[in-house]
Amino acid sequence: MLKIGILGVGAIGRTIAAAIDRKQLNADLVALSDQDRERAEALSAELSAHPAVVSLEDMLDRSELAVEAASQAALPEFVPKALERGRDMLIMSVGGLLGREEWFRQADKKGCRIYVPSGAIAGLDGIKSASIGRIESAMLTSRKPVAALRGSKYVVDHGLQLDSFKQETVIFEGLAEEAAHAFPATSNVAASLRLAVNPTDPVPVRVRVVAVPGGEKNVHEIRVEGEFGRLTVTVENVPSKDNPRTSQLAAFSAIATLKNLTRSIRVGT
Repeated sequence: MLKIGILGVGAIGRTIAAAIDRKQLNADLVALSDQDRERAEALSAELSAHPAVVSLEDMLDRSELAVEAASQAALPEFVPKALERGRDMLIMSVGGLLGREEWFRQADKKGCRIYVPSGAIAGLDGIKSASIGRIESAMLTSRKPVAALRGSKYVVDHGLQLDSFKQETVIFEGLAEEAAHAFPATSNVAASLRLAVNPTDPVPVRVRVVAVPGGEKNVHEIRVEGEFGRLTVTVENVPSKDNPRTSQLAAFSAIATLKNLTRSIRVGT
């Protein structure tokens, strides 16, 4: 069975750990690692397998595949150490991968795989297929409840008074790379779209973030046009019970990706 370790036991890490513990996939959870050791130990105590709570290095040593469910800030330490050990990785903080082509080159040399789940959106399989031809434009509009934006880097840096908004308000427009920097905790959708379109493609991926007073769902709309035709996808996500910034679908997509790795048949591009 595939030996999996998890870095980060927040909303997504907990959901993945519970799925492995319930044997939803053919894998063993062998280790947990988190800056908050007490939180990790509490989760381990809840799980039937009682995975070891260890340092990042020990987690990587015990695992065949390491899941990052911590933050963009964790990637500069996590990825190089995983590559050094030849570990496959599943990355949830996708925004931290943009501009890091050297990691991809090193993964090729080491024979490592870096898996990026579809996260809180749908349609990445079609977009990857479309990128074989010419893509002319790609646009993401994310409508987020005020609660999901509160405390984010962009909001704090620009002194935005979210609670004063009375109607839907566009608070950001720019490139996916800029969105990943502006909203490090909530921009993984934009980063995943950028990677699916192909980060070396000169076609820009535009992002618009809309604050929705009284909103209850994270709504993402993707529009892509190109040689293949036109693709439009809208997803209305229920936020995680543990973290309003995280869509429940994001955790489910990670579990589905891991499940695919342990199955004899895979559906989709």
